Amino acid sequence: MTGVDVLLLALGAVAVGSAVLVVSTRHLVRAGLYLVVCLGALAGLYLVLTAELVAWVQVLIYVGAVVVLLLFAVMLTRAPIGASDDLDRPGWPAALIGGGTGLGLAALLVDTYRWTAVDLPEPGSAERIGEQIFGSWVLPFEVLSVLLLSALVGAIVLSRPDIGRRDATGDDERAAR
Repeated sequence: MTGVDVLLLALGAVAVGSAVLVVSTRHLVRAGLYLVVCLGALAGLYLVLTAELVAWVQVLIYVGAVVVLLLFAVMLTRAPIGASDDLDRPGWPAALIGGGTGLGLAALLVDTYRWTAVDLPEPGSAERIGEQIFGSWVLPFEVLSVLLLSALVGAIVLSRPDIGRRDATGDDERAAR
């Protein structure tokens, strides 16, 4: 077992452990922070696998934007930050579905590859990836940015009860002028 194998196993264990903590914690903000750890471990896995561009995109897009947007939405909507007792549901259905899905995927992978070595294609360059992203994938990125912006604006509107509400005295004063 090489050092790369040990690093892959360690980062995989961190990613799986923090993912379990994301879905098992009762604190919403802690779940967001565990998600940061999980996504950071995934970025580390990409770095070990020499996919540097994918690793930095993982950090910038998911850790830097999505998780921050999630935490801002929680703070702006004044959602309960502490432990929630109303979310107390039995966990065995989710564990059963998750375990079955994991076993099904593992069986599919073993059946597909039968433990044989797979020849990898030539590695791509940052120039080729940039041409694809800014050539044929510009529109989906722009749509995603508009979606994230509208989610942030929606969170601000939901957190401010005074937006959109008309004051009866203000209407009377405007009508008198």
